[in-house]
Amino acid sequence: MSTHAVWFTAPREVEVRPVPDPEPADLLVRTRFSGISAGTELLAYRGELNPDTERDETLSALADGGFSYPFQYGYSCVGVVEQGPLAGKTVFAFHPHQDRFSAAADDVVVLPDHLDPRLGTMFPLVETALQLSLDAGPVLEEPVVVLGLGAIGLLTSLLLARAGAQVVAAEPREARRALAESLGLRTAHPDELPARVGTGVSLLVETSGAPAALAGGLSLLAHEGTALVGSWYGTKPVALPLGEHFHRRRLTIRSSQVSTIPYAAQGRWTNARRREAARDLLDVLPLKALATTEFAFPDAAEAYATLDRGDAGVLHAALRYE
Repeated sequence: MSTHAVWFTAPREVEVRPVPDPEPADLLVRTRFSGISAGTELLAYRGELNPDTERDETLSALADGGFSYPFQYGYSCVGVVEQGPLAGKTVFAFHPHQDRFSAAADDVVVLPDHLDPRLGTMFPLVETALQLSLDAGPVLEEPVVVLGLGAIGLLTSLLLARAGAQVVAAEPREARRALAESLGLRTAHPDELPARVGTGVSLLVETSGAPAALAGGLSLLAHEGTALVGSWYGTKPVALPLGEHFHRRRLTIRSSQVSTIPYAAQGRWTNARRREAARDLLDVLPLKALATTEFAFPDAAEAYATLDRGDAGVLHAALRYE
């Protein structure tokens, strides 16, 4: 039985190619769905990542190599264990798009039996949103602006609201604002933000992936406010107005990243605890509303092209293997 995987072969080109069968390991997994990241993966697809940038060394399936074409990528596979101590279980794994793969038992997350495996592909998005909400710190009754209502922005907004923040979620696309409002969030077009929130926001969370969004958002921050950046801009230049507003208001720009636990939180949080919490949130968050689009695995090229175009109605896309 042959094994196939998605390969990034050049900017805006992907192919499904045969690859060697999985090496023996604790588990042999047959993939049912794999999710496509509209952030890092699209940067890789577009060629907007430095080829010498190392991939995430904390994830064993991605630890080797950078982003020099051709390469395999992806980090959201959900499948059924065919061989190993978890045989029959549905598991999530940080693994590139591939129809069969091997994994160590400690590297997978066992998903609830009742969970739709398609929704399980959003596990890393939930974990990222959870880390953003943890990095935000105490937000009860605090005004917070979230920029960008892709999947990460929506999930982050929901978790911040759940923690008691007064969230205004900003997004230029009307359909995404409508979806967010149907989930109980208050939304605004980015152009409306100055009139809606003035300069009294203690926290701005940037998840749009657009450098201009961060630049424009700094003027919304109150004195000693913080811009928490969840976006990875890749090789796109980021020009920031670090004059009057930034300087006189003593503003802070801080990054959030899911690969590590912040030093200040390490006494309370570990990767294992965060992954357990993210798994529990799969049953709590309205993931079905975000799971808008599926493509058959052989049609991976069309899946990436669709996300790259920003087609209306597409929020989170996944590849279907059966």
